[in-house]
Amino acid sequence: MSMVRTALVIGGGVAGPVTALALAKAGIRATVHEAHPAAADGVGAMLSLAPNGLAALRIVGADEAVIGIGQQVPRVVMADGAGNRLAEFGGFPGLPPTLAMPRSDLFRALADHATAAGVRIEYGRRLVSADETPDGVTATFSDGTTATADVLIGADGIRSTVRGLIDPAAPGPEYGGVLSFGGYSRCDVAVEPGAMHFAFGRTFIGFWRLPDDRVCWFASLPRTEPLTAAEVARVPAAEWLARLRDLYAGHVPGETLLAHTDPGDLMAVGPMERMPSVPRWHRGRMVLVGDAVHAPSSSSGQGASLAVESAIELARCLRDLPIPAAFEAYEGLRRSRVEAIGGAAAATNRAKAGQAADRPAMPTPEQMFAPVHLHSIDWEDTVEAVPAAC
Repeated sequence: MSMVRTALVIGGGVAGPVTALALAKAGIRATVHEAHPAAADGVGAMLSLAPNGLAALRIVGADEAVIGIGQQVPRVVMADGAGNRLAEFGGFPGLPPTLAMPRSDLFRALADHATAAGVRIEYGRRLVSADETPDGVTATFSDGTTATADVLIGADGIRSTVRGLIDPAAPGPEYGGVLSFGGYSRCDVAVEPGAMHFAFGRTFIGFWRLPDDRVCWFASLPRTEPLTAAEVARVPAAEWLARLRDLYAGHVPGETLLAHTDPGDLMAVGPMERMPSVPRWHRGRMVLVGDAVHAPSSSSGQGASLAVESAIELARCLRDLPIPAAFEAYEGLRRSRVEAIGGAAAATNRAKAGQAADRPAMPTPEQMFAPVHLHSIDWEDTVEAVPAAC
């Protein structure tokens, strides 16, 4: 097949705009098609962008746009549920600090940056089907419009439509055994400036202090049977808060944080989910990127960062190789890394849900973060085709 010159990118979250920016850098013209009517429509909660994610964004010049909206949390402090400090970590020399921010702010910043760089983003374009020919692929949207390009890239999230088009038997999201919540608390707990605190024990809670002096926290509620995000939203916030307060009774400082959280400041995120191993990342002229193929769950702290990495690597592969060799090289570069991080997050989810028979020994922060944060991508390096199997 010939080299790629045009692309349809389905999804305007994190992976979509970054993929389009990276493709433009590689000389490939891409248009992003987003189902929602506007950037960040209906999106809430908080997330973090780790040093490896920021390093990948720097390749396409989007790091400054994100730094401008994020809060630096360069340190990690780990403690037990009784308040005893276990370890602390100040980051690796030469790496930028982790940034914490509302998910909607990240979506909007990336979309705005991509648009300013000349990327075309079309909203209200929900994909329903795709038809391939020897020369290209045509996408059909729910409004009856169509678009054609050399390749179609599914950056459409954990409930990806493109994943099902590539492989109708592809797995869907895997429930992690807990419901995720976050909130804002105004209380006098010990929170070091610029530090993300993790308090382990029978239950787990993470927290950091915001610039306005509130404390933002995130926690999990074990539940055997999953609920959808819509079902979680239908339960009154006061009821969820009461359940969380009961679970975290006696936890330091979870009990205090929850006691000083108003129902109106509770973020009921929904089920903790991840993508299990996806057998087929690509077929013909279609390929997956980001959460559509390797969502690791929020326990990893790496969802957005891995999506950005994969967007950059996919563009490198399409720059240097024709399809299908480009798609095969891309999967070869990414599968082992994302599945290792996703598997570690799944183990964390089992522990949060009380499903782990034996809690493994906690690694040092350096051991925990080194293989993740120190990962880097050399944009100038030429991608080689994967050797054919014997």
